[in-house]
Amino acid sequence: MFTMSSADFSVHMRGCEEAGSTIPITDLPDEVTSLDDLECTCWDEVGSFDELQ
Repeated sequence: MFTMSSADFSVHMRGCEEAGSTIPITDLPDEVTSLDDLECTCWDEVGSFDELQ
């Protein structure tokens, strides 16, 4: 469900075209505690952080 950009280590939804080259990850990093921590527009379709957990 998630990927991490290999260029800047930002977290994206799988299939995000803005992410570039990615590394698949199964869980969000511990540093991500809210939707505000996820800067890419691919997260705009998510209504709440609870939907991701």
